[in-house]
Amino acid sequence: MKQQIGRHLSFVECRESMGLGVGGGLAQRATISESGTDVVVIAMGPGRRHITKPVCEITYALREEGIDTSVLVVNAGGGVPGDAPDSSTGTLFGLDPIEVDRIQQFKVALIHLGNVRQHIIYKARLILRNVDIPAVVVSQCPVDFEDFAAIGIKTANVMPSDEDVQTRGEIKEIVTGVIRGVTCSQDKLDEVVSKVQKMLPAGGLE
Repeated sequence: MKQQIGRHLSFVECRESMGLGVGGGLAQRATISESGTDVVVIAMGPGRRHITKPVCEITYALREEGIDTSVLVVNAGGGVPGDAPDSSTGTLFGLDPIEVDRIQQFKVALIHLGNVRQHIIYKARLILRNVDIPAVVVSQCPVDFEDFAAIGIKTANVMPSDEDVQTRGEIKEIVTGVIRGVTCSQDKLDEVVSKVQKMLPAGGLE
């Protein structure tokens, strides 16, 4: 009889291509590192403004708890969607059809969208318009369920009126205070892991 004591072995595909910019080693945009189909962490991509260091640390923390976690780095991760109020000020955020297909295969999406409140809520809406899975939003700045529901995003605590619903997916949990470019505190990692675990089928996801 073979018995494994105190150690869980897993093989992780860390990245699809070489890392880029200030991202804690995160892979380049338009790549996915696949490690099962439980959770997909959606990142904007490394760069001078989009410092994605928390994504790697959150991914490690989830995997340490035995949660299969993949990372999708969005190709067009900068700027805001075309229907956002300040969309004329720069680049446009968007999803490729292949990115939509990749996200949809997972049970839970963990969306890391930075620190600009207006950008966060409109990016989340675009993602959840296209995929029908529950999501956790992780951000640096304070946001709440009311912020998302106000622009038609379905959330666990506040729902837009039926005629105002604009998303297929739904925000189930929010974690704020995760600072870009700074080592993620253990209490924030624990909060993320706890909220993700509640959403997986073993934790009671409906």
